[in-house]
Amino acid sequence: MTSPHDPVRSIVIVGGGTAGWMAAAAVSRFLNNGQRQFTLVESDTIGTIGVGEATIPPIVNFNRMLGIEENDFMRATQATFKLGIEFVDWYRRGKRYLHPFGELGHDFEGVAFHQFWSAYRDQADVGAITDYSITAAACYANAYAPAERDPRSPLRQMTHAYHFDATLYAAYLRRRSEVQGVTRVEGRIVDVEQDGESGFVTALLLEDGRRVEGDLFLDCSGFRSLLLGKTLDVAYRDWSRWLPCDRAVALPGERLSPLPPYTRATADSAGWRWRIPLQHRTGNGHVYSSAYMDANMAEQALRDGLETPPAGEARHLGFTTGVRERFWEKNVIALGLSGGFIEPLESTSIHLIQTGISKLFWLFPDRRPSAVERREYNRLMTEQYEYIRDFIVLHYKATARDDTPFWNHVRTMDVPDSLAHKIDLFREKGRVLRYDHDLFGVPSWVAVMLGQHVLPHGHDPLVDSMDPARVQQTMQRMRATLTATAARIPSHADYIAAHCAAPAPKAGTMP
Repeated sequence: MTSPHDPVRSIVIVGGGTAGWMAAAAVSRFLNNGQRQFTLVESDTIGTIGVGEATIPPIVNFNRMLGIEENDFMRATQATFKLGIEFVDWYRRGKRYLHPFGELGHDFEGVAFHQFWSAYRDQADVGAITDYSITAAACYANAYAPAERDPRSPLRQMTHAYHFDATLYAAYLRRRSEVQGVTRVEGRIVDVEQDGESGFVTALLLEDGRRVEGDLFLDCSGFRSLLLGKTLDVAYRDWSRWLPCDRAVALPGERLSPLPPYTRATADSAGWRWRIPLQHRTGNGHVYSSAYMDANMAEQALRDGLETPPAGEARHLGFTTGVRERFWEKNVIALGLSGGFIEPLESTSIHLIQTGISKLFWLFPDRRPSAVERREYNRLMTEQYEYIRDFIVLHYKATARDDTPFWNHVRTMDVPDSLAHKIDLFREKGRVLRYDHDLFGVPSWVAVMLGQHVLPHGHDPLVDSMDPARVQQTMQRMRATLTATAARIPSHADYIAAHCAAPAPKAGTMP
């Protein structure tokens, strides 16, 4: 028996890929006290999903915390900068809008900027809400420059994430992890041993007879959920009634030119298609509902929409959107797909891995985790998934499309009460209900609500206490300044070429 405060001496990570090596890089950097052992078990015979190549801004801080130098990382992963997501044909066919990262405008005397935009949106020269975002202006100009500290510069609000090759990112983190003391064990897991009394996982049995023992196990085994789902039998909560897409097909293409600093999501007849620009290729894919489209039709629709010639073979996969009832059970914590999956419409998959790691550090256990620690971890992670779920469902629900059975279904479906309340509150006077742990801030909710034509009937009454002429003049100056600033900064491609260009791929090899 161990004492209640017996420290964890060995951490075993089950599975590699993005989740496994993110976990390995983080635990070996921050939990390495010189006495703990870190082991990652993966099999080369088990493929990884690897279709998610777009991220959101918190990944920048994750990399910095790991001590990663940005330009080195970008060269190693063929990365580009990402300043937002463009949505095409979501509200109606032929309509598009941008969800830019960072702030929208500047608050006036404590009142959110979008309230002023809402009050004056019908006036001449007010423009779209995204006309007041430096990241949006840079997107439209296919430009990029890093944020500046000067409070007078519009570039102080420049906020970015990345597009990168997820396989190369995992390999990059593997190299760092092994230098930091992680032992990689190659082998296929055929059995899991548990303590007969507590049910805690004690060891993994590999195909060749080796045993890998541990105190704490991180399940990064993907959709298989080998430990949390299969071994500990933690049930899966299915969210497909709100997110009916359950299939995807991915197909790489040649490089885009000019090189856009944003992801594009184009709504299709039974789902949507992604376009992710990397330095040497373009990630393309089609997420769809198998109830309304078969695999052959989905692949053909993807091929028909390609902007550059294909540069590889199509890969098909299936999924069910949802979460496990618990992310932490006994001495097993699930990270990534083994704990839940939300389709990659807002590029949240890698962030959810990052969130799981940060919450683990906050609640890091002894060898016998307390029930209160597990409950708190599960509460925080479930809430995070639910907040993101609601944000994704909003894109489908707030549509006027009625041209296919799929869009008729999502337009008329019931949504979670939490989302319905947010929509009603925003539609009344533009107020955004945001919780403490909600990933997406007010500007994100505003950009998508307005982009999907959820227009407030009124606005915050505090707006009416300010001089309309002064407000509108300030808004005009803001728009002009942002447009002029974006016109002066380098093109996205030129910035990468000057600072972080990846080596050209060898002739005859896939980039």
